[in-house]
Amino acid sequence: MAKPDDRSDNMEKIAKNIGHTLKNMDEANDFVKAHGNEMSEEEKQQIQEKNQRREQSIEGLRDEIKDEAAFSKTR
Repeated sequence: MAKPDDRSDNMEKIAKNIGHTLKNMDEANDFVKAHGNEMSEEEKQQIQEKNQRREQSIEGLRDEIKDEAAFSKTR
């Protein structure tokens, strides 16, 4: 027998993931600021690209929160 779909805490979990991702972005930016003169341009570029992917991820997570909010209104 399948478990019932329990989405009661999905918005909380998604918001937590957004917070963690934002924190990682800030830490990466702080690292580059503190150690950028010791890093190659390639290393800095890799961090910048990773933060761009993180931004895209956050956009997707925010869309998921909207979907969850809409779902919770229909229940």
